[in-house]
Amino acid sequence: MNAVLPRFLKSAYRKEPVISVLITIGVVDALIGGFDDKWSLFAFGLGTAGMTLLFKFWRSQQRRPIPEEPVVQHYLPSHSSNPTLPMLTISKKKPPQ
Repeated sequence: MNAVLPRFLKSAYRKEPVISVLITIGVVDALIGGFDDKWSLFAFGLGTAGMTLLFKFWRSQQRRPIPEEPVVQHYLPSHSSNPTLPMLTISKKKPPQ
């Protein structure tokens, strides 16, 4: 569990940093208010986290996935557009020195 939580938090903060910060603020406020018997802070924290989760859910419902067509990727063309090169022959003469 120790390795899973940091990975989850990092991926959540990278995808939606503002929503993740608001949820963190709400949860921390709710924890502080719950342990210190400050019910207004507890309610504010729960309200903040709850409203943020509702907003996140609403935004995910607004996005409609775009149907993707399969992309065929050819690495080489079926035929070459360049003419074939002539064969190189090695000259039997010695190069000038």
